[in-house]
Order: sequence, then structure tokens, then C-alpha cells
Amino acid sequence: MEQLLHYTWKLKLFPLKELRTSDDLLVEVIDPGKLNHDAGPDFTNAKIWIGGTMWAGNVEIHDKSSDWYAHGHDKDSAYDNVILHVAKVIDTEVMKSNGQYVPQLQLDVPAHVQAHYDELRRTEEYPACYKVIPDLPSLTVHSWMAALQAERLERKTADIRKRAELCNGSWEDAYFMTLARNYGFGINSDVFELWSQHIPLGAVAHHRDDLFQIEAIFMGQAGLLELDAVPECYQQEALNDGYFARLRNEYLYLAHKFSMKPINFKLWRFLRLRPQNFPHIRISQLANLYYQQKAGLSQLIECETIDELKSVLSSQVTPYWETHYTFGSASARNEKHLSAGSVNLLMINTAIPMLFAYGRHSSKEVLCDKAFDFLEQLKAENNHIIRMWQQVGLPIKSAGDSQALIQLKNEYCDKKECLRCRFGYEYLKRK
Repeated sequence: MEQLLHYTWKLKLFPLKELRTSDDLLVEVIDPGKLNHDAGPDFTNAKIWIGGTMWAGNVEIHDKSSDWYAHGHDKDSAYDNVILHVAKVIDTEVMKSNGQYVPQLQLDVPAHVQAHYDELRRTEEYPACYKVIPDLPSLTVHSWMAALQAERLERKTADIRKRAELCNGSWEDAYFMTLARNYGFGINSDVFELWSQHIPLGAVAHHRDDLFQIEAIFMGQAGLLELDAVPECYQQEALNDGYFARLRNEYLYLAHKFSMKPINFKLWRFLRLRPQNFPHIRISQLANLYYQQKAGLSQLIECETIDELKSVLSSQVTPYWETHYTFGSASARNEKHLSAGSVNLLMINTAIPMLFAYGRHSSKEVLCDKAFDFLEQLKAENNHIIRMWQQVGLPIKSAGDSQALIQLKNEYCDKKECLRCRFGYEYLKRK
């Protein structure tokens, strides 16, 4: 309920009657203040007429005025600048740590706002606010989508920064880790990120002209060159075809040379995974990408068009994997290029967030602008989240729109944060 009181106060959804303090002083809210997301009073820099005097300061809001004491505000000097205490129920006077009493205002949530809020909280349909979507002004939709798109890029930027810190400040290594994670395409994303942390790129750089050695390191560090990693029914075939044994021997030599230890091969998931997405195939594609010197941050930054970006991210397997999906199991010949859909996802989830994050890090706004431009040029993703929004009448024209709606579902709809959502606001305020 306190969250709804915050909402009512912030948007000044006050009842159509005079506002008065508990001791009958007339209240006029000039500016409700700015919502404070950090420690301290709920709203800062408010401007309020109380009993004919203009006050400037902070506002604290509770369900019951006695919560002031329950939360220890009477002993905290950070609340000495509170000019008004707002509560749904006034059950006691409140005092600051300096001994002064705080004026209090009893505030009711308008009945229609409460009713709509209850509807949003209890409905199982998604999105809960679907009734108002078709009637939303285009400006409201556009501005909220733009804000959500920026939010999603900021969230991904935070993840990339953490990877850079993990890589001792190397944004080059952080890019490789981000690229590897997204090669997992959901099912194996966490394992690919862990795998990338076990790839000593400095050591691999000494062998970047030898694709076989690169693949040996990549496969070996994934634990896929252990005989037990090959299904028992294919182990003899793997040994007989020669490629597995040659890769394994090369890896054992390089692992000793660079003191490398692989991850546990049992971490990889294969259940309900299309063969095209098997770790062996994705790792071979990454090895080829690295060999072609297209997995570097500088190559990404130099891209000026979508076609150049596609070229940098496009890859295929090494010759052995054109006729295999796992070691020892032959299949029909297939060059196994990254599909257009996969490249599109890599642009959206790897390249564009990396451009934005590195642009922020290096204070190069041109890279941030490029990231937004690329999002607007790419076609929207096609998944159940996007299709749901389309069904309720929301226009989706680009990857920028689809990324915004994924952010909306993950951070607002799923968490029932309707009070922070502009679509939710439109739903709540309707009569």
C-alpha cells in the first residue's frame, strides 16, 4: 500500500477537497518533490504551503504514522529536514531527532486508482494493462519505448563492465567473454561464459595463425577432448577418424605449455538442443571467427553499417565439423554457417551493447549513437514476448522496439511494477 501512496503523492492524485494537516492547517502542494531511490526521506526538494507558509524540504510517506518510529526516523538526523509526513492512517504524532514535531497529512488513495491497481495486481493475463494499449497516444508509446530501450542497454552495460573488471580492465577480453556467452543462445550461455574465462587469450594470440591449434585450445578448455565427453557409442569412431586424437594430442601439449585446465564437460547441456547449437559447432565457429581476426573489439568499433557488422560476426565451422555434430558421429555435409537469425541475435545482444558500453567507458558518444542507430535498422526479434505485445495492438517496427518490450516484461510486468510503468499509469488514471 505504501508504494501506491508514493504513486498518489508523486502524481498529485489528490481527492477533490481541501488538504489539511492533522492539526487542521491548510496544505497546498506546489511541488511533490523528487522520488528518492537512496537512503533517506522518500521525496526530496518538495515545495508545500502549510498554514500559509511556504516550506521547502523533504517528505516521508508511510502506511501508518507510527511507522515513523518503527523505522527509527525519530533517532535519525537525516529526517530532520522532513517538512511533511504523509500517511494513510494517522495514529500518533511524530517527532524528529531534534525534538521538533512534524506536520502530518492523512492521504487517501482515490477509489478508482485503488480499484485499477488491484486489477493489475491480481490479473493473470499478460500484459495486465492490455485494455488501454490500443488507445494509447503514439507520443506516450514512443517516449516510453525509447526510455525502456535505453534502460536495457544500461543493464547490459553494467554486465559488460563487470566482465571488464573480471578481466583486469581488459575490454578486449570482456568483448570475447560477452561474445562467447551469447554463442550459448540461452541454453548454454552460462557455460560459454565460464568457458571463456578459461581461455588464455594472451596465449592463444601466439597461435592465431594456426586454426588447428586455436580449435585445439578452444575444444580442450571446454573439456570436449576428454574421451568420456564423447558418447560411449561413438568413442571408437572418434579415435578411428583421427581428428579427435590429433586435436587431443595438440591440446595436451599446449595445456602443459600454458598451464591450462579445462572446465568440466558435464556442464554442457544437450537435452532438447538442436544439433546446430551443439557446443562443438558453436566453439568451432568461434575458433574460426578468432582465426579470421574478426573477434576483436577494434574490428567491431570500425563497423559503420549493418552489413559490415554482419560480416564481422558471421562465421562457419572448420572442415571436420562440416560432416559432424559431435566427435565420431558423421553427418551429411553442411558448412554450418551461422544462420541469419543467429547473426541478428548476436548483433542485438553482443555487438550493439558492446558499442554502447565501450562508448560510455571511453566517453565516445559517437559509439553510443551508433548503437541506437543499429538497433533501429535491425528487424525486431520474433519470440513469444514480442508476439504477445503485437496481439494487444502495440506496433513493433525494429529491434529497438523488441528490446524495449523485453525490458518491459522482465523488469516491470513480471515484477508487477505497474506503478513505475507509463502504460500502468495510463491504466490507473482512467475513470
